[in-house]
Amino acid sequence: MDLSTNYLQFDLEHPIVPSSSPLTGELDSLKNLEDSGAPMVVLPSLFEEQIEHDSKLSEYFFQLGTDSFPEALSYFPNCEEKLDHGLDDYIELVRQAKNSLNIPVIASLNGVDEGGWLKSAKLIEEAGADALELNMYFVSTDIQLTGAELENRYLSIFKTVRSTVKFPLVVKLSPFYTSLAHFTKQLEEAGANGLVFFNRFFQPDIDIENLQPFPHLILSDSNDLRLPLRWISLLSGRLKCDLAASSGIHQVEDIVKAIMAGASITHVCSVILNKGPQHIQKLKTELSIWLEDHEYESLAQMLGSMNIANSPNPSAIERANYMKTLYSWKTPNSLD
Repeated sequence: MDLSTNYLQFDLEHPIVPSSSPLTGELDSLKNLEDSGAPMVVLPSLFEEQIEHDSKLSEYFFQLGTDSFPEALSYFPNCEEKLDHGLDDYIELVRQAKNSLNIPVIASLNGVDEGGWLKSAKLIEEAGADALELNMYFVSTDIQLTGAELENRYLSIFKTVRSTVKFPLVVKLSPFYTSLAHFTKQLEEAGANGLVFFNRFFQPDIDIENLQPFPHLILSDSNDLRLPLRWISLLSGRLKCDLAASSGIHQVEDIVKAIMAGASITHVCSVILNKGPQHIQKLKTELSIWLEDHEYESLAQMLGSMNIANSPNPSAIERANYMKTLYSWKTPNSLD
């Protein structure tokens, strides 16, 4: 069965790609992922706080746990430890990965300051990374800052980085935009080669006994796929850049849904953290069997087959599905 797909102009054997996680932060584990069948890897995010080596600020955000990323909560194993994974170490990881692996290596940056992004992006490109994923998320607490102003800030940062580097740029999005469809089109027009739907943000819980917030890491499950699935199906066919599904990819049915919606690849993180890198090969085998059982000749035949762009009346379908969802609830028998 032909499971090949193309992402950022890289021909991949299949669409199951390990995303940023502790498993992609060390050379030995990266080799293990490649040996387990990964066609591409995304390195953990290099955070602006790491670049600046501001340990007090990093400790504050870690303890607060506000809008942290899954890779961050594991990448900073202990607040008391020295931040020893700064820019120099990250560049070295990129170099080692490129020298040791035969698959594309995607680096990842997370920050809010334009200057830090520029310097890091250029050094990462020079180190040999095949592409760069930009995690763009800023928690605005300024009630005077409008959504348009915030999105323009993101676009300004992206355009500046785009003008500085030549390798492919991917934006890993959050779902929290006033007009996500419009914003993605602006990113594409500014030169984005790919978009990832979506980053998972872990909100802080509250310790009611000690009266303080604390981080609480919960891995994803298949239900988390629904939000990225909806937006990928709405935008694939309307955008020319590549789309990737992230969050909630755990079983072969999740992969099938994401590809049908229009994703070129599916990012896996929680499932391989739980079951190990060898689970990639299991998912690949199950995907091949599923396609054969359903009489597909290739993965490409299925790509985008269920996106809304293939509908003659997208708005009617969207409204109808909304109503069907609302009226799909069945009262449990025990409550009759």
